[in-house]
Amino acid sequence: MRKIKYSIREEHKDQIERWANYVRDNPQEWKAKLKPFLDAQIIMARRFYNKLAETPEGREKIKLLKNNVKLG
Repeated sequence: MRKIKYSIREEHKDQIERWANYVRDNPQEWKAKLKPFLDAQIIMARRFYNKLAETPEGREKIKLLKNNVKLG
């Protein structure tokens, strides 16, 4: 089991290094590739919070989240 965890960590470290090199070597290209994904994440989060805010319970949960209160 320990060997598997080590392997996964090494693989993750290698991925991070490859991404860092790509970002360094292609400063404009990586932004163009990542921007649509990040924009979509922001849109989905806004939709979620707007839908959640439609109910009193949802508005209360949003308040708790803003105050970093653990839910559940």
